[in-house]
Amino acid sequence: MSLPATPSNPVTPDAASSVLSLRGVGPGIAEKLGRLGIASIQDLLFHLPLRYQDRTRIAAIGSLRPGDEISVRGEVQLTEIKHGRRRMLLSRISDGTGFLTLRFFHFNARQQAGLVRGARIHCFGEVRAGNGGLEMAHPDYRNIDDDDNAADETHLTPVYPVTEGLRQLKLRGLMDIVLADDALLNAQLADWLPSRCLPSEKFPGLVDAVRYVHHPPPDAPVQVLQEGLHPSQQRLAFEELLAQQLSLRQLRAKHQHHVAPPLGGARTLSQRLLSSLPFELTRAQRRVADTIFADLDQTIPMQRLVQGDVGCGKTIVAALAACHAVEAGYQVAVMAPTELLADQHRLNFAQWLEPLDVTVTWLTGKIKGRKRSDTLSAIVAGDAGVVVGTQALFQEDVVFHRLGLVVIDEQHRFGVHQRMALREKGARGPAKQRQHPHQLVMTATPIPRTLAQTAYADLDVSVIDELPPGRTPVGTVVVSEQRRDEVVARMHQACREGRQAYWVCPLVEESESLQCQAAQETAEQLQQALPDLRVGLVHGRLKSAQKEVEMQQFKAGEMDVLVATTVIEVGVDVPNATLMIIDNAERLGLSQLHQLRGRVGRGVSKSSCVLIYGAQLSKLARERLAILRETNDGFVVAQRDLELRGPGELLGTRQTGLVNLRIADFQRDQHLVPAVAECAEYLLREQPRSVGPLIRRWLGEGLQYSNV
Repeated sequence: MSLPATPSNPVTPDAASSVLSLRGVGPGIAEKLGRLGIASIQDLLFHLPLRYQDRTRIAAIGSLRPGDEISVRGEVQLTEIKHGRRRMLLSRISDGTGFLTLRFFHFNARQQAGLVRGARIHCFGEVRAGNGGLEMAHPDYRNIDDDDNAADETHLTPVYPVTEGLRQLKLRGLMDIVLADDALLNAQLADWLPSRCLPSEKFPGLVDAVRYVHHPPPDAPVQVLQEGLHPSQQRLAFEELLAQQLSLRQLRAKHQHHVAPPLGGARTLSQRLLSSLPFELTRAQRRVADTIFADLDQTIPMQRLVQGDVGCGKTIVAALAACHAVEAGYQVAVMAPTELLADQHRLNFAQWLEPLDVTVTWLTGKIKGRKRSDTLSAIVAGDAGVVVGTQALFQEDVVFHRLGLVVIDEQHRFGVHQRMALREKGARGPAKQRQHPHQLVMTATPIPRTLAQTAYADLDVSVIDELPPGRTPVGTVVVSEQRRDEVVARMHQACREGRQAYWVCPLVEESESLQCQAAQETAEQLQQALPDLRVGLVHGRLKSAQKEVEMQQFKAGEMDVLVATTVIEVGVDVPNATLMIIDNAERLGLSQLHQLRGRVGRGVSKSSCVLIYGAQLSKLARERLAILRETNDGFVVAQRDLELRGPGELLGTRQTGLVNLRIADFQRDQHLVPAVAECAEYLLREQPRSVGPLIRRWLGEGLQYSNV
């Protein structure tokens, strides 16, 4: 599987396009460039500036103000070494309009010799107020001749991301070498996009866009450049998003040539399941289920993402799909990211399917010895119709008899290799006739349409956009930790009235042990404060059996309050729980808070969510919590989460290349997505030869998202 070029995964270029072909680049410099993900000349050209400095204008020293970042010229009046807590070199210069002190903490004898009285220098730096007037600390400078009165710079000076041992001067020098060689530049930047594909007439060609971004003219709109909104930057962002889209679509097309077992049948089993349910499916659930049935009837592997808000009923839709596969004589693998969620699926699938004579088997990494051997034997023999588990399902010793359907819940929590490994377990037969299982992935994190268009272009996307009847909106309040006693009293009252409550303690630091410790201390404090209540505790370090006991007691109403870490974010269904209290709520993302809130409001009683925040709440954190107070709509929450935190929060950092974009910024550039999709269709249809080079330019050999 190919991954994008990164410092840890560079794409090896050929000799002609390697940075080693540039003057001044040996193995040492090449190694340092490699840390920045730069292996080829093309990589170098797409290593864009973080910001710009204006060195084209020379200011009079007398006009300087603290905070100015500017170029000046002057004559050295005095240079001396000053001894104090730190040894430093001070040089005082003047241009006739005023004086400026240059301060160097690190210097050598050669520098000192070049700053003798009477020497003329050109320097650039940030002006600040010092004890003896204005000064610059460690400015960039050079000695000049009497006849050298013109500014050297003809463009704004780029400031690049650098790494240890590789200075700005070296990067700028290498960039200048390439940009000055028209033949080299044109060879590296073949423009594969027809003008009709570009969404704006203001977008320049590729070579002109790259030149401008590295060497903007002195009158360039610096603020627009800083925001990444200049047409030249947008031209590059458009092409990068296009390469992502093409990679996904190309792999989707490749997927159409794979063969899957057709799982068509009389749908007797799924009808029996529907008849046994104490509720009716919503219109949205029926619509999505029918779409999945139609997919499963085909000989092309289903690749469908089902997304929907918390509590919309995705699991029963997955169970209906499982019935379809089992009735056709195939096995189903259901994988969840946590043991708690996997266990919830096991209980649901067993409750629904075992009365229909479908064997539901459980497999996690914690199942050992004889029990594991027996489970593996049942799976390979085909005696296990539905196998539910965690990452343990894709371990090497797990062999399926006839895997026809893979269901992955909260799919963004898994890495691509993990999901691919499970998919390959279902591949059967000789390479040319190999069958691949159908795949259904689910997420309770609603994905805004533009993000779904970009991140999931290789998947068919279905949305369950309707909640089951009787679900009442959860009221949300935001309170300071100073009102904790009031919250405890409110919870006490609710429990005395026969209701149950969650109290969630999110991550305090990047340590599971500290998180578990915080939850344990909270549980002890609540039990001491409310001795008449039964307080339980669930966290990531409890043994599976103990977790199950605690959860079952809570579900059975034998426990009033469940103190937990965020392990209960998804999958836990207790209709009598009407109060969700989240401590230190400002530490969590909007989507995660929305998921936790979705644990209540599952019965007919009015439910509430209380978000407790710490004393020091920033303006941004206050705005985020206010969003949850204002809406229960998961798609609105997801859109705002995207705006505030970016795609990584919604998709998971391992989901796609979107969180590792070199130039594009999904939140800033999502307005380009419709044109990107249109251009991708055009190129695939009319100019297929352009597709491969575009993908290789931005992604190496392309991310094989659809192989997972």
